[in-house]
Amino acid sequence: MKKMLVLLGIAVSATVLLVFCNAPAAEEHVVKASTETISPDSMVKRGAYLVSIMGCNDCHSPKKMGPQGPYPDPDRLLSGHPADVPVAKFDAGTAKNWILFNQMLTNYVGPWGISYSANISSDATGIGNWTEKQFFKAMREGKYLGLDSTRSLLPPMPWQEFKNANDDDLKAIFAFLKSTKPVKNVVPEAKINMH
Repeated sequence: MKKMLVLLGIAVSATVLLVFCNAPAAEEHVVKASTETISPDSMVKRGAYLVSIMGCNDCHSPKKMGPQGPYPDPDRLLSGHPADVPVAKFDAGTAKNWILFNQMLTNYVGPWGISYSANISSDATGIGNWTEKQFFKAMREGKYLGLDSTRSLLPPMPWQEFKNANDDDLKAIFAFLKSTKPVKNVVPEAKINMH
């Protein structure tokens, strides 16, 4: 079973890398917001749509195992890596050249160290207390907690791709995330390798 999970992890990682590495280069400029006014309800609906197509649940929601494989746990949507789930033992040598992740797809080990998917639900342990400015800084500049004095967001968070979203889309995503069911979960601190 462990070998199957490792092989599944390798296959998914390879697919993600191929998709992102073969994507066309992003434009250097960021598209600014449009001038039309959008109602709060339609903004939340737009944000829900964007979160679904951008695959946010793929990493930020713990999974349950079903007959078709893992699926997002509906009780813990967007709550990040569960605080009570430790990192499984892994071969440090393998982690220098590969990206490993747990079966919930919320914990990652690679050359950078160990990272955990953040809680992006509306709870205070997630982004419930964040400002829109913080969200923009996290998505555009890859800053942890959306604050200047913090570390960079760690893999596999593809902020380098998401930074190209226009202002209206980021506002919609933030509005949706702030409208989600709050899930209390303090995600463990990342462990960054210092080479």
